[in-house]
Amino acid sequence: MKTKVLMFGWEFPPRISGGLGTASYGLTKGLAKHGVEILFVMPKACGEEDQSAVKIINASEVEMMDSYATREEYWRFVQFIEVGSNLVPYLDPEVFEQEASAAIRDHAGESRVTFRNKFQFSGKYGVNLMEEVARYALVAGTIASQNSFDVIHAHDWLTYEAGIVAKRVSGKPLVVHVHATEFDRSGEGKINQQVYDIERRGMHAADRVIAVSNLTRNIVIKHYGVAPEKVVTVHNAVDFQSYKEVTVERGVPEKVVTFLGRITYQKGPEYFIEAANKVLKHYPNVRFVMAGSGDMLNRAIRRVAQLKIATHFHFTGFLSGDDVQRMFAQSDVYVMPSVSEPFGISPLEAMRSGVPTIISKQSGVSEVLENSIKVDFWDVDAMSDAIYGLLAYPALARVTGKAGLEEVNRLKWENAAEKIKCLYYELIHAEN
Repeated sequence: MKTKVLMFGWEFPPRISGGLGTASYGLTKGLAKHGVEILFVMPKACGEEDQSAVKIINASEVEMMDSYATREEYWRFVQFIEVGSNLVPYLDPEVFEQEASAAIRDHAGESRVTFRNKFQFSGKYGVNLMEEVARYALVAGTIASQNSFDVIHAHDWLTYEAGIVAKRVSGKPLVVHVHATEFDRSGEGKINQQVYDIERRGMHAADRVIAVSNLTRNIVIKHYGVAPEKVVTVHNAVDFQSYKEVTVERGVPEKVVTFLGRITYQKGPEYFIEAANKVLKHYPNVRFVMAGSGDMLNRAIRRVAQLKIATHFHFTGFLSGDDVQRMFAQSDVYVMPSVSEPFGISPLEAMRSGVPTIISKQSGVSEVLENSIKVDFWDVDAMSDAIYGLLAYPALARVTGKAGLEEVNRLKWENAAEKIKCLYYELIHAEN
């Protein structure tokens, strides 16, 4: 009998903003190869998603309808969702008050309370994100009550509340998958308390917590107080089934060193810029590319201007799909200088293109890669030396690139999926 999973995710290809959607896609395809049936819930589907391995449930098309035996039961159920004063977890404030008052007045003598509404989600990361997270959780209750499944799997903090609601409605075991934590995104001392609280609540409500690396597992245990025996490491992989060899015409004669990722604190863009400045003093025949967008973009541009290296530095903006492959096809070296990277799929994508890579030791992917040069993110001298070595010694770059390609082809999602299927099995049979 097939294992059936109700899976909550915030994004799914072709519309993705980063590694979360890519990882969700790869994992679902891997699980499908092991006979796992997946209902994948996302806030807003575009209709172009690949449903060969999953059935997509578009939360924007789900009419929320929950009935409870008593008003007291209803309020006990919803009160655990803690939202800030600026958030609207259900309807617009006036409409919600009207609906609630009408339900109480019109059904005062009856034994059940019912609410009915359909929410339209953007599925993006805008100013109303927290409101959408809360509403998504409420819709999750309806989805859980209308479908049969064996286990719940929630990806990242955006869906943890949804997972908790689904567990309360169905009584099925909950797995939360930690792709990143607030300590990765913001750093200690700068965390968003509201996001941290949601993360912690999800981890403690879960029956198992999957961390994408031992680095992340240690953060979950240390900073979120989760019991070590409850947290399991399952490293990410990369899906190359849809990979196409890309041939591009080099637009510049110089060699190209690439940074690809969000231009935020977590990804360490400032260290890449400082290393670039050092390299250019000894090897001027090179161009550096920063592909991505983020809250540190303007600061990065200003620093490049201050260092007077703008003629050797390019900002492309956010890249996705084939543009990423074309960028790697033009690259001679790829650098991921992340301050705190739970895993990091982009080095694997670069290695698949035969590009030698330099990664920070503060990344989860460094735990599984042997044929990548590893440096501390803050050590710009070591980083610049590594870049220089790969640029100045073609034989070193060639050997590193070839070994990396062979290695990355062994990191398959079906292997990660097999571990997760075994975890599902343990939880399901522990319940029975």
